[in-house]
Amino acid sequence: MRSSVFLVPLVVAAQPPSLTIEEYRPKSTLVVPQHPVTRARFPFVDVHGHPRGMASPEKIDTLLKEMDGLNMRMMVNLDGRWGDQLKKTVEYLRSRAPGRFVVFANLDFAGIDDPNWSQKAVASLELAVKNGASGLKIYKNLGMDLKDGKGQRIRTDDPRFDPVWAACGRLKIPVLIHTGEPAVFWAPRDKYNERWLELKEFPSRARPPEKYPPWETIMGEQHNVFRKHKGTNFINAHLGWYGNNLAELGRLMDEMPNMYTEIGAVLAELGRQPRFARQWFIRYQSRVLFGKDSYNASEYHTYFRVLETADEYFDYYRRRHAFWQMYGLDLPDEVLKKLYYKNAARIIPGINIKDFPQ
Repeated sequence: MRSSVFLVPLVVAAQPPSLTIEEYRPKSTLVVPQHPVTRARFPFVDVHGHPRGMASPEKIDTLLKEMDGLNMRMMVNLDGRWGDQLKKTVEYLRSRAPGRFVVFANLDFAGIDDPNWSQKAVASLELAVKNGASGLKIYKNLGMDLKDGKGQRIRTDDPRFDPVWAACGRLKIPVLIHTGEPAVFWAPRDKYNERWLELKEFPSRARPPEKYPPWETIMGEQHNVFRKHKGTNFINAHLGWYGNNLAELGRLMDEMPNMYTEIGAVLAELGRQPRFARQWFIRYQSRVLFGKDSYNASEYHTYFRVLETADEYFDYYRRRHAFWQMYGLDLPDEVLKKLYYKNAARIIPGINIKDFPQ
């Protein structure tokens, strides 16, 4: 009897395509209640604004329409510059969009080696306030990349700036100051770095030790200024880069009552620690202001959702800042009002609390 041999086809599983981390974008299968928010619950002030292209009346009208849709009552334009340019900017915005913008001045670092630079800077600031400036904005080049005539890094606590900080206190205007960058930009660009993707996309954001002093040194210089100038209000931009360590940020704020902060570009830090962040906001509710930084109308929606709802596990708008998901803080209404407008109206001239809900 002939035996039969049956051949069973060998089934080879198809190999999944090779993916890079940039390409991997899994879609969540989680089903939870969702409450997207496209308009803030209360009118708000964006204290960290960099509006672009506003020389065109048409672009201002477009921006105002978007602001109305978001419930943004006012924006702080931090790029006022100085001299005639600042004066023209203030006059233009007041005539074209009365009550919708306040303008901060900036410092001109040209000639900083001049022994009279401090005196000139104070005079420029006084003129700016006379012409309508509501504050002073300091960019991150101070303390990091700004150098003197000898090529030496100029520290944030350089004594040449002491008359400027004192003048801000005397003139009763706040200083919104951006010092440093996230601490992980100083860390090795390896598999343990939370911002590895951002550092891959933008290698120039890394802060190698041969070019920059330690992060702790740069931030310490900023804190020295706050401690020395107790009569001046400082708005420490981006949660002072302590959004990943709110307990330490709170300790610093307890130590320095003239230090305020804002949440521009650091929402991802808050949305991954909703319970502790909520407690922190309630405790420091009179010291935190709303800010966004780079302007994109649709990105505000994520801010509103994190701040106002108790939603779970939803997307952040910029993957290089956060590979994790967001959770809502569900802040109480009174905390939201302080964050959105009351704190700003208290410390920034030109913001009238009567224009907001009482």
